[in-house]
Amino acid sequence: MSGATAVLYPSHTPSSYHRIVSPTLTIPTDPQISVPVGLLACQRTIPAAPTAGKKSKKSVIAPTLPQGPILHLILHDTVIFPEGGGQPTDTGVIIDSDGEPWQVLQCKRDGGHAVHYVNVSDSIDVDAAVAKFTPGTKVIATLDQAAFDRRYDHMSMHTSQHLLSALLETDLNLPTLSWSLTTYPSPCYVEILRGMTPEEITKIQERANRLVFEGRKVHIEVTELDSAEASSVPTLEDGRAAGKALPQDYTGGVKRVVVIDGVDRNPCCGTHMPTLHNLQLFILPHTEALSRSSTTTARLYFLCGPRLITYLTSTHSLLTSTASIMSCGAPLVPERVSQVIDDRKRAEKRVDALETELAGGIASGLVAELNANGADQLFKKGMHRTDDSSNPLAFLNAISLAFSNSLPPSASYLCVLSSSPSSLSSAVVLIIGSDEKLVKQAADLVKEKVGVKGGGKGNRWSGKFMGAWKKDVQEATVQGILGGIDA
Repeated sequence: MSGATAVLYPSHTPSSYHRIVSPTLTIPTDPQISVPVGLLACQRTIPAAPTAGKKSKKSVIAPTLPQGPILHLILHDTVIFPEGGGQPTDTGVIIDSDGEPWQVLQCKRDGGHAVHYVNVSDSIDVDAAVAKFTPGTKVIATLDQAAFDRRYDHMSMHTSQHLLSALLETDLNLPTLSWSLTTYPSPCYVEILRGMTPEEITKIQERANRLVFEGRKVHIEVTELDSAEASSVPTLEDGRAAGKALPQDYTGGVKRVVVIDGVDRNPCCGTHMPTLHNLQLFILPHTEALSRSSTTTARLYFLCGPRLITYLTSTHSLLTSTASIMSCGAPLVPERVSQVIDDRKRAEKRVDALETELAGGIASGLVAELNANGADQLFKKGMHRTDDSSNPLAFLNAISLAFSNSLPPSASYLCVLSSSPSSLSSAVVLIIGSDEKLVKQAADLVKEKVGVKGGGKGNRWSGKFMGAWKKDVQEATVQGILGGIDA
């Protein structure tokens, strides 16, 4: 682990955003001392958008750590947020004193320190990489375009979660048990004690967006951490915790409180927007019930900021595409889809009836052949069909059932039924017989000589063949197998 001094780019954060309310708490200025998590630049300021570089279309998932060497760097201060408070890690870039960029794959909290996981490329010697970041070396910590988009998304969703949780508790007495800042662009969710009615969801959404339109300010208040407060967390009547306490390994000594003016005060170490402006909140109009032993909770999903724009764009695209396929206007899509589903159900029912009738006809033909063969002889038959249905084995089963139900108990038979699609990419095989020993004998030979894989029990065996089922190869082999079996 190495230390370095960070040179930070200026931000456009309102001066009232970050407030140290304790007269004895100060931000370390000695470059040899690491600013603790809780007072980091990423928690004090809102980063300015990069002025150069290609615009990123979406937030990125934090890269997994490669197998190669990784440097663990502690800077004097950093704009790269370490994972915590329900908010995922930032990614970013550290520019060394020679102007070379180093990719920060993750940032994690260790005690009270922010540890940057810096990728060392295969072309760089590890010792040379370590020498770049000796203690006291000046470096620049920054967010590139992709990292900025990721952070902006996280800040937007995190601040909206505080707003949503505050209104759920004050208006409906529904404390937030937990929340998840999911991978972009999926909706995030809060976990609450029960499901909500559509009317309750509409009420909370309208309340939230009135506050958004007012542009309520958001600011951070920091004080020294009282050790007695660090481990406390509110509990409900049933003993469940509402929220989470500070991690036991946190040693930063700082308590941060996120304040939404006139709405909420809540301890949090994450990054937030300085205002509710442009954070229009959209709550998905349903809840997802979760059952855990004797308790039941629900998830309420929500979107805002970049995720909301992406969600609206994608859903509109899906709707217009579906409307085009259905040859109707967007408002008529639900009705047309319902009509198509009803038509399909009727068609499937009709197909089932026709298949049953067809299977009976094929079975009758087999029965006629068996009767012509003579009641005292073993009837052996191999039959192959071309069938492009999604479940050809089911049709073979229907044939075998109709066939066996039409025979007297004394009938002696062994049949190998097979079916393949017109593309000849594979085939299914069904072996039926009056004697399970004959079925097993035929199945063993089909597995050995044809290459069919499968299994069965009693007087039925089924399997699958991968590849083209050819009349002069596989089908001829089956006929040869049947010809060599005697009762």
